[in-house]
Amino acid sequence: MKKLCPNCQIVNFANAVECVRCHYQLNETAVSEIVGAKKKSSKSNILRRAIICVAVCFLAVAGFYLSMVFTSSPLKSEEKQQVKNAVKILEEKGFSGEVFLLKYLTNYRGNDNWLNASTKFENAYAATNFPFEIMTIYPEFFTFTVDDTERAAILLHEAQHLKGADEKEAYEFVWRNRRTLGWTKENYNHSVIWLNVRKQTQEFAPNLFVCDWNEARDCTE
Repeated sequence: MKKLCPNCQIVNFANAVECVRCHYQLNETAVSEIVGAKKKSSKSNILRRAIICVAVCFLAVAGFYLSMVFTSSPLKSEEKQQVKNAVKILEEKGFSGEVFLLKYLTNYRGNDNWLNASTKFENAYAATNFPFEIMTIYPEFFTFTVDDTERAAILLHEAQHLKGADEKEAYEFVWRNRRTLGWTKENYNHSVIWLNVRKQTQEFAPNLFVCDWNEARDCTE
């Protein structure tokens, strides 16, 4: 192994005791210092590459998020107020986890971003982009709902998606908690939203409709 002079950086023979150029003493301590410096430089390079990699990933995610925001429009002021009223009902009913997401982490949009436009489902009242916490509120959310309680039921469903839940989990959660919310068959059984959500819940969570002791076979009744 040849010796690199730490003073003038010239390469010397392995058995040299001093540098041929500057006469720096090439003892074992100097060799150890060189090896240590190389290891330190190697660790520094790895750390620098890791930081660059993280920065690139962050910029890519941020760019993806901003592309969805800038290709959609915000809610109108009156629509924002209706959403706030629905969230307030959820807060009063004790859905604190969902309320935190809906109040502080969700970016509400009034029409489809480029991603939603390519995958939009029919009969949707809202759509959520997880994990970006972007929620698109469609016009049907305001026109077909009877009141703020029904709008709260839709937001409760979407809040499950904000947590990463799938459709089955979201429909089942809302259906099991509809009485706590105050969204019951006695008051809403003729509502378009009630009928559609009940039908979709049967499709996504059929395990809730296997009880023979009532006409609807609804185990949550």
